[in-house]
Parts: sequence; C-alpha cells; structure tokens
Amino acid sequence: MVQAVTQSSSRSALGRRLFLAAPFALAGGAAWAQQGANDFHFKRSSLVVVSGGREIKFDVELALDDTQRARGLMFREKLGPYEGMLFDFYKEAPVSFWMKNTLIPLDMVFIAADGTIKSVHANAVPHSTETIPSQFPVRAVLEINGGSAKLLGIKPGDKVLHPIFGNA
Repeated sequence: MVQAVTQSSSRSALGRRLFLAAPFALAGGAAWAQQGANDFHFKRSSLVVVSGGREIKFDVELALDDTQRARGLMFREKLGPYEGMLFDFYKEAPVSFWMKNTLIPLDMVFIAADGTIKSVHANAVPHSTETIPSQFPVRAVLEINGGSAKLLGIKPGDKVLHPIFGNA
C-alpha cells in the first residue's frame, strides 16, 4: 500500500512539473520555429509554365533534399504573385503533402519527369494535416499562391520548363 501511494504521489508531482514546464517549452519551440523560418535558405531558379500558348515565368526556390522538402513554405506569411517553390524528388514516385505550419493557401502542381503537369490541387487549406496525394507518380511539385493556377489557366497537360526536367 505504501508503494502505491508513493508512486501516485510521484506521478502527481511529475504531472505538475510537466504542466508548469509546458508553456516554456511551447514558447521556446515557437521561437525556434520562427527563427528557423528566417534562417532557412533555398537556392533560387526560374521556371516557365507553358499553358494555352502562353509562357508564364515563375521565380522559385528549390527544395532539393529531405530537410528542405520537409520545411517547404512553412511559416511564410506571403508569397509573391509569380513566386513559388519547386520540390524535386529526383525520380517519379507517388508523393503526399500537408499544410501543417503553412500560413497561406497554396496550389500544388504535380509534375511528371518530362515536365507534364499531371494534376493540380487548388487552395490547400493552411494548417491542415489532411494529406494531399499526387494521384500519379511525379518527379516534382510546384507550390504557388492558392488560386493562381486557376487564375493563370494552369491545368493538367500543360508543360513546365526547367533544367530538372531536361527541357530548358
């Protein structure tokens, strides 16, 4: 009986310590995340989407490794009208994305190895943990401002010109 009381008492004390420490841990984590958002640097490049006989040029950041792809556009408060991020997976495979810690709505343009757009997911919801699958194996994903694909007429079958696809 004494052992049970001691165990219960120590669980209660541990619970209080964790409860009292939680605000400091959360504040520290938020500060780290915000600092990381400012300190994270990606290589930049240009790409062109050929749609309806028009060439639409974007200035993109490149997510080329697991760390960069995991970070993506999280914690960004804005994105210019012709800016985005190109995620390169180096080979075609099914991929999924989510919007956790992403502050702005995004369109996700899923692109095959030859630069052909396979699908577009419009207006992904900020902070959502719902997965957004590619629907097809893809080499890359272009993220742009939510609603931009529709506004610019970007659709499946259009071509993306960029060195990773060997067509630029």
